[in-house]
Amino acid sequence: LQEHGLDFQRLLDASAYKETFRQDMIRWGEEKRRADPGFFCRAAVEGALHPVWVSCWGRTRGAWGGCRVGAEGAPVQVVSDTRRLSDVEWFRDVYGDVVQTVRVVATEETRKRRNWVFVTGVDDAESECGLDQGVAFDWVITNDGDELALGEQLETLLQSLHRSL
Repeated sequence: LQEHGLDFQRLLDASAYKETFRQDMIRWGEEKRRADPGFFCRAAVEGALHPVWVSCWGRTRGAWGGCRVGAEGAPVQVVSDTRRLSDVEWFRDVYGDVVQTVRVVATEETRKRRNWVFVTGVDDAESECGLDQGVAFDWVITNDGDELALGEQLETLLQSLHRSL
């Protein structure tokens, strides 16, 4: 981002600004991965102390981030928007059994209500659907607009994480 002069905050939303640069960002990311498959994974863990890694990926661009949970505030780090099987494999290789994978799903109808429009060459690229096959997720969270159901699912996930600390 810094080397290309892009506005990080504006890239986090679903704006036209992000879409203007999406294909260039995908291409740049692919170049980095080809040169070093662990490049983005290592960047995600930089500075974390003894984390329990939780990998989240889904079709609903949520607002996940790092958090602290546990009786003594034991760290749990959430890595959001993991996009490729190689990323999941890297975290599992490095951190072993503590890795929990979470897939957040929403129906196509729900996504369209949220102003998502399929773009050929973007939404069918590995960066968007690279984990649609080949991963046995530990958790699948449905985010179709039912806040109560979403809250219950997330509470179950958090309780499980608390028990594992």
